[in-house]
Amino acid sequence: MSLRTAEEESSAQEIHIPAEIDWETLDKSKFFFLGAALFSGVSAALYPVVVLKTRQQVAAQSQVSCIKTAFSIVRHEGFCGLYRGFGTSLMGTIPARALYMAALEVTKSKVGTATIRLGIPEPTAAAIANAAAGLSAAMAAQLVWTPIDVVSQRLMVQGGFHHHNNKKTAVNCKYLGGIDAFRKILNTDGPRGLYRGFGISILTYAPSNAVWWASYSVAQRLVWGGIGCYCCKKEDAGNNNDNGVSTFRPDSKTIMAVQGVSAAMAGGVSALITMPLDTIKTRLQVLDGDENGRRGPTIGQTVRNLVKEGGWTACYRGLGPRWASMSMSATTMITTYEFLKRLSAKNQDHLRP
Repeated sequence: MSLRTAEEESSAQEIHIPAEIDWETLDKSKFFFLGAALFSGVSAALYPVVVLKTRQQVAAQSQVSCIKTAFSIVRHEGFCGLYRGFGTSLMGTIPARALYMAALEVTKSKVGTATIRLGIPEPTAAAIANAAAGLSAAMAAQLVWTPIDVVSQRLMVQGGFHHHNNKKTAVNCKYLGGIDAFRKILNTDGPRGLYRGFGISILTYAPSNAVWWASYSVAQRLVWGGIGCYCCKKEDAGNNNDNGVSTFRPDSKTIMAVQGVSAAMAGGVSALITMPLDTIKTRLQVLDGDENGRRGPTIGQTVRNLVKEGGWTACYRGLGPRWASMSMSATTMITTYEFLKRLSAKNQDHLRP
C-alpha cells in the first residue's frame, strides 16, 4: 500500500506501508483465541484507572483528585480495592471483545468495498468504513458489556461513599462477588436492572466509537504525511524513481509508533466529547433511585442531582482518569489489535512494506 503525502510540479513523495488486513484473510480461530488472551492482559493493566474514574463519578465532592482517591482506596481497602469487580469484568471481556472484533472487521470490509464501488475517494471511503465499523461494533458489544458494567461497577464502588442531601453515606448494597451481585440485582430489579443505562450506553459508546475510528483513520494519514514529508526532505527518501517519485519505507517500529500516536489523539478527543454522557451512565448504573423507591433514577433526575452537587462541571468528574484511560486504552488496544491481525493473517507475504 502506498500513501501519497505531497505532490509538487516535478516530484512527489510516497510512503509504502503494509496493506490493510481484510476479514477474509484472517485465520478466525487464531484471531479470537489470541485476541482473548491479549485483551485480557490489556484489561488487567488498565483496570485500576477505570475504578478511579468510577469512584470519582459516583462521589459528590468534585474537589478530590484521582491521586487522593487512589491513596484513599489503597489505605482503606488495600491494593485489591483497585481491582474490585475485575473477575466479573474479565468474564465479560472475552465474549464482548469477540463480538466487537467480528462486527468491526465484517462491517469495515463490507462498507469499505461498497464505498469504493460507489466511486468515493479512498481516504474518504476508509474514514466512512471505519466510522460505520466502530458504530456497529459498539452496539454489538453493549449487549454483553452493559450487564457486566452494571455488576462490575457496583463491585467497584463497594467500600466507597456517595453524598446525598449533604450527607455522606456508604453505598447501600454489599455483594459477596460477581455472581452474588448478579443474583441480587436480578431479584430486586429483574432483567431491566442488569440493562440499566443500556440506552445511554449506546448513545455514549456508539458515537464515540464511530468518531474514534474515523478520527484514527484521518489521524494516521496526517501523521504519515508529516513523517513522509520530513523524511523525504531530510534524506531524499533514499531512492528516487525515474518518474520523479521518491519513496519512504518505514520499519515496523515506526508503523507501531504512528498507530499508537494516532490512537491516543483519537482517544483523547472521544473522551472529551462523551464525558458527560459517561458520567450520567455510570450514575444510572451504580446509584439507586431514592426518589423512586426500588426503581432506578431517570436520566433527568440524575442530571438534576449532578447539577445540584457541583454545577455543570460535575458532568466532567473523572475526566482526568477517563482521558488517561481512553488514551492509554486506545494506544494499547490499537497496537495490540494490529499486532493480533498480523499474527492471525493467513498469508504473511503481503504484510511487508
